[in-house]
Amino acid sequence: MRKSVRGTFVAALGLAFIGAALGPIAAEEPYKAQLDTLRKSLEKYQDYKVAVRDRYLSTVGCVHYSGEKIPHHMEYAKGAMGVHFVNLTVRGAPDPMKPNVLIYEPVGKELKLVAVEWLVPLTADTTQHPSLFDQPFMGPMEGHEPLIPKEFVHYDLHAWLFKDNPLGMFAPTNPNVSCEGYDFSLLETPTMMMPGP
Repeated sequence: MRKSVRGTFVAALGLAFIGAALGPIAAEEPYKAQLDTLRKSLEKYQDYKVAVRDRYLSTVGCVHYSGEKIPHHMEYAKGAMGVHFVNLTVRGAPDPMKPNVLIYEPVGKELKLVAVEWLVPLTADTTQHPSLFDQPFMGPMEGHEPLIPKEFVHYDLHAWLFKDNPLGMFAPTNPNVSCEGYDFSLLETPTMMMPGP
């Protein structure tokens, strides 16, 4: 009888671990076709010069975090985001097929497209927390100084379309992305959380 109970417990524990491991994958599954279409539509931006021609402008610094936790600030797991290219002409409600930020990882002398981001400012007209792909955006938070003024209070959502992220497709940082050896590596302090709807 005890062996049976112990066996059932071990099996249940094993299934729980498998479920936890598959959690991020399961969250992406209903939107797989849409994410695949988005990935294909952005393939041309593997060449960052094409992105610049389409008005995605580099913020230069390669952003990474130590995993430090500060009260009342955003929590970012240890890892990098990369070099952000921001398109200020993309405005309005977040469009799942038109991210306003492309994110590159410096690899040697090259920049490799690894992720995208939707950045939504908090305005007086904001009545609800934005979401895409059933994922709530992080924030609202101050801007990421020195790249974005802290007065730019916003929400954001990342999607690691071009590089696997063990933390999940929509996690803000990726431990598999590195800024090491890049001339403009920027170890950032987590941004302060702000009140919102």
